[in-house]
Amino acid sequence: MSQDQDNFRDSIGTIKEDGKRAWVFPKKPSGKLYEYRKYVSYVLLVFLIASPFIKINGNQFLMFNVLERRFNIFGFPFYPQDFHLFVISMIIGVVFIALFTVAFGRIFCGWMCPQTIFLEMVFRRIEYWIDGDRGAQIKLDRQEWNAEKIRKRVLKWIIFFIISFIIANVFLAYLIGSDRLIQYVTDGPAQHVSTMVSLLIFTGVFYFIFAWFREQVCIIACPYGRMQGVLLDNKSIVVAYDYKRGEAENGRKKWRKNENREELGNGDCIDCNQCVNVCPTGIDIRNGTQLECINCTACIDECDTIMEKVDLPKGLIRYASEDEITKKEKFKFTPRLKGYTAVLVILTGVLVGMMFLRNDLEANILRLPGQLYEHKEGNIISNVFTYKLLNKTTKPVEDVYFKLISPKGEIKLVRHENFDVAAEAIAEGTLFIEINASALSGDKNDLKIGVYSNDKLIETTTARFLAPRSYK
Repeated sequence: MSQDQDNFRDSIGTIKEDGKRAWVFPKKPSGKLYEYRKYVSYVLLVFLIASPFIKINGNQFLMFNVLERRFNIFGFPFYPQDFHLFVISMIIGVVFIALFTVAFGRIFCGWMCPQTIFLEMVFRRIEYWIDGDRGAQIKLDRQEWNAEKIRKRVLKWIIFFIISFIIANVFLAYLIGSDRLIQYVTDGPAQHVSTMVSLLIFTGVFYFIFAWFREQVCIIACPYGRMQGVLLDNKSIVVAYDYKRGEAENGRKKWRKNENREELGNGDCIDCNQCVNVCPTGIDIRNGTQLECINCTACIDECDTIMEKVDLPKGLIRYASEDEITKKEKFKFTPRLKGYTAVLVILTGVLVGMMFLRNDLEANILRLPGQLYEHKEGNIISNVFTYKLLNKTTKPVEDVYFKLISPKGEIKLVRHENFDVAAEAIAEGTLFIEINASALSGDKNDLKIGVYSNDKLIETTTARFLAPRSYK
């Protein structure tokens, strides 16, 4: 390797020696893997845009309402009381990504990450349509600000802003819910000025990311590139350059027709630099695995095209592990992968079990702070409690009342006997529990209370009942 190649990890490829931004003008990718990526991207784009507007049992398919602390994941609603379930879901997601990173490197970034999908499959494709391919873009960038450049830049910026505005609306639908977003749109921006301002701020952020910051998100802002340095090993399958075949004994060499490269000791890499030109992060994959590489496979397609043209075997750049290149070892399900898989299966089983055990109505009954107990006629001891019922479903829970299961006693609501809990709402109130002193076994007694709807037990909860010490 040259001195420059030896020092390639000292800085990132998108920063010049003077510290200024080195703008990346990637060549338009093409090839079999790129076609597959387009299909995957289109499916994920539809999924991303449609998810806030899909309802399952009345629940939005995906929603992350941080302000009201309400989350829907695949149609299952999560409330603050279900925070433990939400945490387990997030841990499962992290373990899942870690498992795939250990096995297949940064494949999530290249194939499924929203940043990559929007940038490569939406914004850059528009850029290719307006500005042309790599050579035309470089020429346009160096060109003086004449009528052609102004026209192309303004057209591109307007389209980028419109798409950023659409993305911001979809993003807002995830945050506040699609029904509320549609209501805001129907009412008009004048009635929701603060929401419109927030929407424009989000639009500006997305426009900044996709029109200017671009690959810097993957290189600088996203921690995943650093994570892969910890998670990857010699058995991880990544986008890799087969340096054994590409360099051979005397290194790479430019292509010359009718030349016997094998006799000269040169590798199959003809040093055409096309794998660098097509890379969306501007790296040279021949330098090995780098944090900037998002495994987008553009270099694989480009190298295969070149190999086909010079009548050399494809696969000089391919999905491969270090051990496959050096030792010809195939992929194995290593103990490390087995460990991650076991953790993933256990966590998933725990989550599924807890989801099935979770009730649609959650009840909390607490003794009113500062209140002790009250003696009543007939040797009755009374405590005052507050109750809070959370309906997690999209249907009202009707004709709700409480009943003391153990010990025997009576529950009296302050305002009314039976009541309804509206869909996705909380019902609160005050109640008295009266128990004969003979049924008590000390100054602190545990109660079991049933919550009934239409005379059907739907939930049970507990509470602490206070009594004089003499009742034992």
